[in-house]
Amino acid sequence: MENDRIPVETNGEENAAPSSKAPLSKGEKKRLKEEEKLRKKEEKRKKKWAKQSAKRKLLFPADKKGRHKIRLMDVLRILFYPVHAIVYPFKMYGYKKVGIGPYIYFGNHYCLWDIFYPAHTTWEGIHYVAKESILHAPVVGHWARNVGVIGAMRDGSDVRTVMECIKVLKNGEKISMFPEGTRNKTGSDDFLPFRAGTALLAIKTKTPVIPFVICNRPRVFHRTHVVFGEPVELSEYYDKKLTSADYEEAEEKLKQRLYDLRAEHRRMLEEKKKKKKK
Repeated sequence: MENDRIPVETNGEENAAPSSKAPLSKGEKKRLKEEEKLRKKEEKRKKKWAKQSAKRKLLFPADKKGRHKIRLMDVLRILFYPVHAIVYPFKMYGYKKVGIGPYIYFGNHYCLWDIFYPAHTTWEGIHYVAKESILHAPVVGHWARNVGVIGAMRDGSDVRTVMECIKVLKNGEKISMFPEGTRNKTGSDDFLPFRAGTALLAIKTKTPVIPFVICNRPRVFHRTHVVFGEPVELSEYYDKKLTSADYEEAEEKLKQRLYDLRAEHRRMLEEKKKKKKK
């Protein structure tokens, strides 16, 4: 008969009616609410940063003499030079008069005042590579966006940063990089681990690198010695298909140049002391 059907064994889950989800606890509701709040806050921050970044200045045209001037940077040089020279006195050695054209400044980093050392070698504008958040700080961010600061992500994986650096260099302008990525507060004579990028930019754009080393940690009313080396051209790597190992090798050469400059300067000071004693 049609109604006499053989019962078929089925999985209990298939026969079971869909059960409603268990109600969330107060703790879980609070957690989800906080996560949603943070997500919206992050989206709002990204939109704000994107809007600010769209308005910032990146490339500055050359004048009749071929110089890329950044007027606001000139004003800041004049305003802060006396403060810097009195509170954190310094003496610069070596290649301290940099000519027109693209260069990459490459040095170690102790404090905020370090940005002024490259700025004292030229009256042209310099694009500093700094952490992205600086561009969006309440007051400093306004200045940073108007003097062509290039924002970089902390993890060093920002392709946009590399592309912007290449644009600046190909426009004939200068950039300054602190490969340690942050201020060295260890008190050690060794540099912090260097982040890659300088050698890649120098090779891709065929730009000379100006190494500079801050020989002693800047302190209030104590003289700091800063040595600038002759421009380094990584020409042996130009127009070649390079591996990551090749770029690491080039980066290591630049890093070693900083150690050498500091060692040479200290030897020179020691020899001067010995001559005075005689």
